[in-house]
Amino acid sequence: MHYNLSRRLGAECIGTAFLLAAVVGSGIMAESLAGGNVALALLGNTIPTGAILVVLITMLGPISGAHLNPAVTLAFAIKRDIPPMEALAYAGVQITGGILGVWAAHLMFDLDVMQISQKARTGPSQWFAEGVATFGLVFTILATLKARESAVAMSVGLYITAAYWFTASTSFANPAVTIARGLSDSFAGIRPQDVLPFVSAQLIAAIVALVFCNWLLMFRQSEQSQ
Repeated sequence: MHYNLSRRLGAECIGTAFLLAAVVGSGIMAESLAGGNVALALLGNTIPTGAILVVLITMLGPISGAHLNPAVTLAFAIKRDIPPMEALAYAGVQITGGILGVWAAHLMFDLDVMQISQKARTGPSQWFAEGVATFGLVFTILATLKARESAVAMSVGLYITAAYWFTASTSFANPAVTIARGLSDSFAGIRPQDVLPFVSAQLIAAIVALVFCNWLLMFRQSEQSQ
């Protein structure tokens, strides 16, 4: 079934909103319950994020593709799987939905809705980590689509769960998530001045991952045809 653009945009908006509500809300809850144990708080933030991604991609994938991420949308736009103007619309509603999700998390925990993060996340190691995280995410999506499309939701959820722990930046891997988290002075936040380098690393890494996947998967196809 083909859904019209308004429904696809609605799916991207509500999906990204729930993603950010899970990321920020679980961060607030985890920090309040962890008693100062940062590792335990991070674990409490990680598991809900990975879990909600499996749910969102499973239910929204058939509607919009469940990109929920401008870096992923960029990769599909370059592949010409989505027209440029639709890709821009996707990115716009993803960012909007992410901000709405952050505000919803604040309301649920009786915090000020409007916040600016003071949490510093900067430096070459963090930027490189975001590149690695986003490369891995786009690689996971494209390669799993080729190998077994039905496994994309679980693969993405598991990848992000792992990447929270093996990347120095805790794997934002998503420009909409990064922008929205700049508006939450909570465990999951990032200072607004640190957002642009993160987003730049994410977008560059998404393109590099696409180029690599095009080479890797085309090579496999040529081998099988011989």
